[in-house]
Amino acid sequence: MRVVEQESILAATPEAVWARVSTFEGINDELRPLMRMTAPARVRALDPAEVVLGERIFRSWILLFGLIPIDYDDLSLIALEPGRGFHERSTMLSMRAWEHERWLEPDGDGRCRLRDRLSFEPRIGIAGALLEAFIRMTFRHRHKRLRRYFGA
Repeated sequence: MRVVEQESILAATPEAVWARVSTFEGINDELRPLMRMTAPARVRALDPAEVVLGERIFRSWILLFGLIPIDYDDLSLIALEPGRGFHERSTMLSMRAWEHERWLEPDGDGRCRLRDRLSFEPRIGIAGALLEAFIRMTFRHRHKRLRRYFGA
């Protein structure tokens, strides 16, 4: 398994950040313009009332520049705590195993710390270093967009 971690301090409460990062509008804003994730029209946010932990929620296509399908994510959550975070454990076309943990915690004075931890096992071992570099770059980009949106 390979691991990538990214952390940011945001000038907003965990609840305010969660209200944004738990929606597909917010997720896609983080990814823009590099890529976009699809979701069924009925799914607007990560809602505990709509999610059965440990079961596939849906297949999300990952579109390079929002247009070109490059991967899919059979999205499944094993933990979901509104206002605090989630733990995704999924499979992807490119990944035998994919785990994304995103957690928010207060950091004093109306701020919060957002942590992402990605653990993954590529289906094709020799592609591991390239995929790791791409994931690292993507999450740096996501955090940069979050810091721009919420302030740092």
